[in-house]
Amino acid sequence: MSCHEVVLLLGTDPRGGLSREEAARRLERYGRNVLSAAGGGGVLRRVLRQFHHPLIYVLVAAAVITAVLDEYVDSAVILGVVLVNAAIGYVQESRAEGALDSLRSMVRTEARVVRDGQELMISSDELVPGDLVVLEAGDKVPVDLRLVRLAELRVDESALTGESVPVTKDEAELPHVTEVADRRNMVYSGTLVTAGSGAGVAVATGAGTELGQIHRLVGAAETLATPLTRKLARFSKVLTVAILVLAAVTFGVGVLRGQDAAETFTAAIALAVGAIPEGLPAAVTITLAIGVTRMARRRAVIRRLPAIETLGSTTVICSDKTGTLTENQMTVRAVWTPDGEFTVTGSGYRPEGEIRDASGAPASEATSTALHWSLLAGAGCNDARIREEDGAWILAGDPTEGAMLVVAGKGGIDRERFEGGCPRTATIPFSSERQYMATLHGDRDSGREVVLVKGSVERVVSMCRTEMGADGDSRPLDAGAALRSAEELAGRGLRVLATAVRPGDGSAGFGEQDLPGTLTLTGLQAMLDPPRSAAAPAVRACHTAGIGVKMITGDHAATATAIAAHLAVLGDDHEGQVLTGRDLEALPAERSPEAVDRAAVFARVSPEQKLRLVETLQQRGHVVAVTGDGVNDAPALRQADIGIAMARSGTEVAKEAADMVLTDDDFATIEAAVEEGRG
Repeated sequence: MSCHEVVLLLGTDPRGGLSREEAARRLERYGRNVLSAAGGGGVLRRVLRQFHHPLIYVLVAAAVITAVLDEYVDSAVILGVVLVNAAIGYVQESRAEGALDSLRSMVRTEARVVRDGQELMISSDELVPGDLVVLEAGDKVPVDLRLVRLAELRVDESALTGESVPVTKDEAELPHVTEVADRRNMVYSGTLVTAGSGAGVAVATGAGTELGQIHRLVGAAETLATPLTRKLARFSKVLTVAILVLAAVTFGVGVLRGQDAAETFTAAIALAVGAIPEGLPAAVTITLAIGVTRMARRRAVIRRLPAIETLGSTTVICSDKTGTLTENQMTVRAVWTPDGEFTVTGSGYRPEGEIRDASGAPASEATSTALHWSLLAGAGCNDARIREEDGAWILAGDPTEGAMLVVAGKGGIDRERFEGGCPRTATIPFSSERQYMATLHGDRDSGREVVLVKGSVERVVSMCRTEMGADGDSRPLDAGAALRSAEELAGRGLRVLATAVRPGDGSAGFGEQDLPGTLTLTGLQAMLDPPRSAAAPAVRACHTAGIGVKMITGDHAATATAIAAHLAVLGDDHEGQVLTGRDLEALPAERSPEAVDRAAVFARVSPEQKLRLVETLQQRGHVVAVTGDGVNDAPALRQADIGIAMARSGTEVAKEAADMVLTDDDFATIEAAVEEGRG
């Protein structure tokens, strides 16, 4: 719908918002903007559930009977085992509910809302459909909003969609079938505004939001018994029946032979108590506890004891891409200039690595002036900052700008020194309409000015008239060559940005209308979120051990395919091995299980589709492990035979829904944990 239609439908005002009286009426009608609490049935019911097990019934009966027979030590030991197991079960069940509590806490915040034409700060749980909510950089979005106005608004939706870079928003009307990750005219509850400002009309609150839908999925996901607990339950039932039958036969035979009924009954009870393996639950718990200690040493923290054995039985690992198989740090891998392409070593935001020419020799400004100016444009026309903290390099700002800042450092460019001599005097900020950012710098010594530009390849190339050669001279632009090179780099799964400059004497203007046709193309910078160095050997080890590895991500198909091919998640034949969320929706029900089993990469999928993928694989007989770090992963983590969350990058929601947490966020740790689980 258009903004105008949305405003009419919700009976609100795009400038003045709702009246206080109407907001109060809607609050009474729609309820508070909170996620409902899970029906856990109270503490007493949860405690009693821990005794609902055939073996426990017999153990409790045995404890009572042995106490009646004055065998108090035996009775105390049996009862102690029962109580310890009940306590462990209660704690585990309470932890499982923590995922829902974490989701509920994500929507509690302060919100800036316009009512009766006045801007107010209110608790987010008082927001109602139709409210006009104002957003600024740093705000957490309190409800699902349809944007009615904005200025350079960018939102980090990674926790909800898996998209690895902030999304630039606009007010465009979009087709009804547009997936959540591509809805540029909407912002969603629980996401974070990283830049710009805007205002939107609340279209959904509480359980009606996308976060509310995930909350329902997490609550509805069935927490499956592990292979070990299923076998123990089956064994317990058989054993219980066998012991009771044997005790009854013993009593019957004794009575038939004319023995004293009371003595025979005592003997039968003694036989039953002796046959019951009351030490079995304790032995299993202790054995699994030893596994917990071993796994902790290998950087895997177990939250539910039976999960250890499940790891050893795993047949398929469904892994998130960003942060698990990759480093979640954008890195420039190649720089193209009109006179040649350069490769870049090193990964992440750590300033280690170098730029090499086609022969493999280190490149410098003397090698190519165009390379120097491309790196300078990427670093100077840039708002990101990188700092070192406890040995780790932390980015503040956009990941793509962080990558351009790091590669400039590898090329010997010091941004602080450049800005000291040529401070920034004006900026044209990036926007989705412009598709570029430009900065104006003035040289303090000569008084001359230089314009630095970076942005989408098509837009920047269209604004250039010339291109820069390796010797620094300008020549007529070969736009076709630049666009073909950009397409080839994108085909490798790389995100490509173009850089350009305009040296001058200060007489030319610095407005949007002044730049087209005046710029000189310096090059293209191609980047990606690089695969972890240990991930590829770990994937191969899983394949060797008979475990399938599937990548599930909210990112684009081309990016996911390139990473999956590098890690050997994909085979040589890609036919049918890459499916998008749209492909999954279009699959007929009868073909879906086979297609899901065959595919190795699932891109642009929603939280609900992730959950269905896990359920489909389980129906095919697989024991499924799922890794994830975002809110969007929580339903699948809960449904999986074993859910694996990331400690560093993971949201609290994901960690609470998981059975195991990786302290180093590394896929290779899963392979080590599977090894321990098999032991």
